[in-house]
Amino acid sequence: EFPGLALFKRIVSGSKVLSPLEVDFHFTDHAGTEKVVDLDTELILPIYSSESPVKGSVTIKPQPGKRVEHQGIKLELVGAIDLLYDKANNCEFVCVAQNLEGVGVLASESSYSFCFDDVDKSLQSYYGDNVSLRYFVRVSIARPYGLGFEKTGQFIVQSPIPAPEVSSSIKMEVGIEDSLHIEFEYDKSKVSMDDVIVGKVYFLLCKIKVKHMELQIIKRETYGSGENVHNDSQTIFSSEIMDGAPVRGEVIPVRLFLSGAPLTPTFRNVNNRFSVRFYLSLVLLDEEDRRYFKSTEITVCRTQ
Repeated sequence: EFPGLALFKRIVSGSKVLSPLEVDFHFTDHAGTEKVVDLDTELILPIYSSESPVKGSVTIKPQPGKRVEHQGIKLELVGAIDLLYDKANNCEFVCVAQNLEGVGVLASESSYSFCFDDVDKSLQSYYGDNVSLRYFVRVSIARPYGLGFEKTGQFIVQSPIPAPEVSSSIKMEVGIEDSLHIEFEYDKSKVSMDDVIVGKVYFLLCKIKVKHMELQIIKRETYGSGENVHNDSQTIFSSEIMDGAPVRGEVIPVRLFLSGAPLTPTFRNVNNRFSVRFYLSLVLLDEEDRRYFKSTEITVCRTQ
């Protein structure tokens, strides 16, 4: 390499001003759009189902008055799992390529249509705090001296399923021997993202001074592999269901509307890289600010 080439590469790759090309993606035949947050950046992305082809066009435009020699132009549909704090374990689980051009010169704006059909998109998109599962179309332009250029356009894959069947009611108990015995009975453990959980809280024994009770939804991301596995839990939604001291025998009705919670589908051990689970937690607070709680997992589905 000639002197200063490494520095020149860094300047070119990190500067929009010096970029020799502008690339724009236009997706068509999608089912709508959705706002997501990717690395603190809000994006509005097109939505495709797992079975539908991904169609559109990519336009490549050199800077005015510039001719860009290249050694070939390639287009790829990529599915990737990115771990924010463990990039060594990032992976591309699907990659399908189409060659657009052989060796040549870009002297004016060029547009290329694409259609990726029969591609395995069985995994749904996910944008989390520590891990993401993303789909994108990537255009790569090979150039001499390692000065290649690439740009990506993201899209979302969703796989709605029929509404889950109503299952038998579930009971969850919170208790302290001789002081507290509460039963929370609710109607389902498998829910859609805009569902309503209906239930009742029974105070069978209550010798402590409870001043507050709420239902919480806790999201837990598990990410990494082998010995490098991490868990991150956060309360994403809470709803007060009682304010004041209950008495023995009291029954508190519960209706929890999930449409107000930032839910995603449940993900379990995706490619041995990550899981996303949700838990319903009944939390009580006494007059001395001591907390009593019990949690149980709920399965969240994206429904049709």
